[in-house]
Amino acid sequence: MAFGRPLTGPEPKAKVMAIKIYGDAGSGSLRRVNTAAKIMGIELERVNVDLFKGESQTDEFKSRLNPHGLTPVLEDGDTILWESSAINLYLANKVNSPLIGITQEERFQVLQWMFWSGEQWRTFATTIFDERVGKTVMGAPKDESLIESAESKIRAAAKVLDQHLAGRKFMVGNALTFADIDIAAPFSQADRAKFPFKEYSNLIAWHDNLLQSFPAWAETKAEVDNRMESFLASVGVKL
Repeated sequence: MAFGRPLTGPEPKAKVMAIKIYGDAGSGSLRRVNTAAKIMGIELERVNVDLFKGESQTDEFKSRLNPHGLTPVLEDGDTILWESSAINLYLANKVNSPLIGITQEERFQVLQWMFWSGEQWRTFATTIFDERVGKTVMGAPKDESLIESAESKIRAAAKVLDQHLAGRKFMVGNALTFADIDIAAPFSQADRAKFPFKEYSNLIAWHDNLLQSFPAWAETKAEVDNRMESFLASVGVKL
């Protein structure tokens, strides 16, 4: 006979909280997280946030998840985290993923390219997308001078990438890292926003290799394309 507590069978297991990811399937930023999670074998509970309906702009979303009203946002128990790069680093830390790099030198190079991507690359792609796609959807006039300026920045950055990628399959070392995923992100909307990537053969070859070598990148491309094309068709927009 046991003393102190009744015999009620084995101790119940602690409930494991699902890691939630809030976002819109048409988002290249969400794609970065979904791709990385698939590669790392991390299961995420998807919570759809329709950006076209303004669901990230509600007071509740901003107060609880992201004051900027942007996605994706990760929720892991009491942890709320926004910005795709930070989310990916958080997930990688959970499973000690090599996506952050193998050696210390590689890890710093990966971080260098992740930061570079945010400062010198993706921000200008976003500007062009907003002007060419966003404003077309809204029926607003495009700012051609802004597009020209952003394209100039994109070309300057693409030239750096094209030179770096000569003879390389990956941005850092000999394997896929977050550097590749972050820099590949604008390809999610490249055709719709008409980014001038095709002018840079090494850049194109590198991205083609990612699509062919990593099923997760191809799968998430199909998801983004389906979401965007369905939405554009629903509002009668042809780009």
